[in-house]
Amino acid sequence: MTSRQVDVLVVGAGPAGLATAARLARTGVRVEVLEREQSPGGVPRHCAHRGFGTWPHALTGPAHARLLAASAERAGADVRTGVTALDWAGPRTLTTVGPQGAETLTARAVVLATGARERPRAARLVPGTRPAGVYTTGELQQAVHLYGQHIGTRAVIVGAESVSHAAADTVRAAGAEVVALVTELPRAPAAPARTLTARLRHRTPVLTGTTVTELLGHGRLSGVRVRHRDGRTTTLRCDTVVFTGDFVPDHEFARRGALTLDPGTRGPAVDGALRTSRPGVFAVGSVLHAVESAATAAREGAYVATAVRDWLTDGSTEPDRTDPRASADPRDAADPTDRYWPTGVPLVVGPPLLRIAPNRVAPADRLPYLLRTAVPLTRPVLRVTQDGRPLHRERFPLTTAVPHRPLTLTACWTHRVDPGGGAVHVTVT
Repeated sequence: MTSRQVDVLVVGAGPAGLATAARLARTGVRVEVLEREQSPGGVPRHCAHRGFGTWPHALTGPAHARLLAASAERAGADVRTGVTALDWAGPRTLTTVGPQGAETLTARAVVLATGARERPRAARLVPGTRPAGVYTTGELQQAVHLYGQHIGTRAVIVGAESVSHAAADTVRAAGAEVVALVTELPRAPAAPARTLTARLRHRTPVLTGTTVTELLGHGRLSGVRVRHRDGRTTTLRCDTVVFTGDFVPDHEFARRGALTLDPGTRGPAVDGALRTSRPGVFAVGSVLHAVESAATAAREGAYVATAVRDWLTDGSTEPDRTDPRASADPRDAADPTDRYWPTGVPLVVGPPLLRIAPNRVAPADRLPYLLRTAVPLTRPVLRVTQDGRPLHRERFPLTTAVPHRPLTLTACWTHRVDPGGGAVHVTVT
């Protein structure tokens, strides 16, 4: 096993990781990006629809992925594909394996940009047999757009979010029929225009208040059994089913490093500079909030580059070898509450809000906060308080906020936060 040292290691070559690498490399920092797939770009690589990049020059997903990768490499970042980060061997030391064999890499700073993944059928506890023809959105898009595989003739899409409609478009591009989009929610969570287009233009039913209760078939899927809100059950005949949405952060590497995880996002907890609970380790993109747009991930990647530069200039030092935790496996922690947080107090949300990212706040923070709600909200008003003291009140111009679409809270109020006070609470009325 060989050993090397670099300035910054970025784990993941999606939009967030590539944007981070490009911004840092332009300032002369030695950046190495590790990507386990054979091509950089992340999820956009297999999203053939347009909408990536900036209006009015929106690109397809693959074109956007190539643009991001070329920008990072042109800036001087070393983007290595087919390389998997296996585990932590120290506070900022990673063991990896790739085409050249096993390697240990030590960095002055580590940026986790591992993204998110969809929960498959097994994680959603949908009973039945184990036939062929069961996909997640990512598996479907890779099968169709990257490998040109045949997927079947009739497909049911589980979900009715924007990503569900993208999956339906992929099914149609493969020459198959979309039988229906099925969601447990009482109303379709996608933008009304998307739902109307599916129903009117494509003649595809969007079944709300409907749950998939069983997969049918042996060898190949023959149908799915669904239950409607009134208790009726129906069998939808199909040979393909696509489970969409229900994203979770790909946080396994953060867990193995004993980083503090936020209970709302289930990703690494971060402050306003996207610093995690381990000195010199940052997190960015969909691993913090599964899942937002590629533009959001790239914007955070460019933002975190400033914090990483500050760490390299002011905070990056060799670990103190007299401290037993400095040279030990980072999972062999002492007190799990003994965490490194240079600034900020906890930022928490109350029901019906599900999560907020970043999850800590300090007076100097300027990055907007992303929230999600569990139920539809009509003309929501967000209230921010600390120790009973009001800090901010914001009414959203949207008529309704719905699940599976983000709410953005500005950071214009953070200068009112007391760094020595209690947690800051965000509630909605």
